[in-house]
Amino acid sequence: METKIVKKLKEIEEKKGIEILFAVESGSRAWGFASPDSDYDIRFIYRHDKDWYLSPWDKDETIEFMTEDDLDGSGWDLRKTFHLLLKSNAALLSWFYSPIVYKENEKFVKLFTPLADACFSPIAVSYHYLSMSKKYLEACRSEEVKLKSYFYCLRTALTGKWITEKETVPPVLFSELLVLVDDFTRTKIENLITLKATKGESYYHRNDWELFGFLESLIKENEERAKDLKGGNSDKNEMERVFREIINLK
Repeated sequence: METKIVKKLKEIEEKKGIEILFAVESGSRAWGFASPDSDYDIRFIYRHDKDWYLSPWDKDETIEFMTEDDLDGSGWDLRKTFHLLLKSNAALLSWFYSPIVYKENEKFVKLFTPLADACFSPIAVSYHYLSMSKKYLEACRSEEVKLKSYFYCLRTALTGKWITEKETVPPVLFSELLVLVDDFTRTKIENLITLKATKGESYYHRNDWELFGFLESLIKENEERAKDLKGGNSDKNEMERVFREIINLK
């Protein structure tokens, strides 16, 4: 499948007249708890030729595609990427730190990494995951629960806990978040990961109310602790300098 993905990315570059600087897997495959029928969620950052950025007119800064063999692609132009980075966009950060990389321009990564680290805002990203975890918790408040929703709630709640405790960019790989829970809870979650690997996306599972209670308490704790978090350390002048350097990369 990786060969197909790389071929598709090359096709997009030629069709759109762009260069993909960075392309990764996002979603459940990057998180480490995919179902057998999970899509491939391909996310990428791209740039145009320098002259494209000299126009005074607004232009489309997003490229999306969907193929018959479950390749779901979405990419952002470099300018849009920088606007989102300034806001410490949680989705962008999760793309950039994905453990599954399909393509990368090493010079771009070297220039972009210090900006991503500096712009990371614990309070902004924490509230993003808090909002998501609350939504997924409600979806899990029933006797039969879609296992996919349960994992989305677990991931967002544990990511929130990571940020409130460590105030660093959270890991994308779900297994790395499990250091935050006790052995008993970890075993429960790991058993569910094993189960999810054998079930389709639409599979419903009997609710584990003990685990649900753990999530409910964790989300309340995250909400209380998030209030004291700090913002990012973005420097717009430095970002502009790096943006220009990336545009001029050979």
